[in-house]
Amino acid sequence: MRVKCDYCGQMVDEGAKTCPNCGGPMPTVNRVAGDQPKTIEDLQKWYRDHNLPPENITRFFIGKDIKEPKAFGIYKNPSGDFVVYKNKSNGERVVRYEGKDEGYAVNELYQRLKAEVADQKANAAARRSAGKSGRANTKKDGKLSISDIFMTILILPFTSPIFATVYVFIALGVVLLFDRSPAKGYYTYDGNDYYYQGSSWYSYDSDSDSWSYASNSEELDSVINDDTDNDYRADDHEGTAFEDTDWYDSGSSDDSSDWDSDSDWNSSSWDSGGSWDSGGSDWDSDW
Repeated sequence: MRVKCDYCGQMVDEGAKTCPNCGGPMPTVNRVAGDQPKTIEDLQKWYRDHNLPPENITRFFIGKDIKEPKAFGIYKNPSGDFVVYKNKSNGERVVRYEGKDEGYAVNELYQRLKAEVADQKANAAARRSAGKSGRANTKKDGKLSISDIFMTILILPFTSPIFATVYVFIALGVVLLFDRSPAKGYYTYDGNDYYYQGSSWYSYDSDSDSWSYASNSEELDSVINDDTDNDYRADDHEGTAFEDTDWYDSGSSDDSSDWDSDSDWNSSSWDSGGSWDSGGSDWDSDW
């Protein structure tokens, strides 16, 4: 059996993955995995289920033909064709796909949207990390900075012979007095469960039984860093163990995660609040 190519109109063998005449993808090929969105409605639901920001923030328009610059989208035109497009920063439109295969069209935008969210999460994590590094180099509430502590430890033994005999005790006391970073593990604060590792806080959502970056990290830093009596420390909690998530790193304090993994996408939502920055997207490439 032969089918018509949606791009050049030539007849092509049914089993062909691409048209031998123009190279366009053939609509008869099953290109979509069973658990991926197959229709525009499926993709809209996936977008909602993953708690993504409004479309005017992400600039991904599902089911809409948007003419403005800086936009990705998919829609069904009056001829019944599905169109996947990108509007560049200068307003030029690049059509990624136009044809009858809705599953293929949806998958094109779905894969691009996944890649964009991965980039946005990585960028948001980098901004948080940079912010924490900046705060670590400043004095808080009149307390000594880390550099002050080490300078004190280094200078004290040489100021007087008496200090040399008790140097180890003084150094230990200074470290214990000023180093109040919480230990890696579970904490309970204001009725919510948290996990701390690698200078980052993660919060538990009981409704979805999932973990994500804590939006109130600065508040947790200020409260729990001074928790000398371990009032907030917890051994575990009732939901999914943090150690069973993609966030957990048992080997070090590094809290990096692979946002591009399929397993992570099956369980995670956008959790970085309003930090999505569509201005940082690559709007000048064709896709």
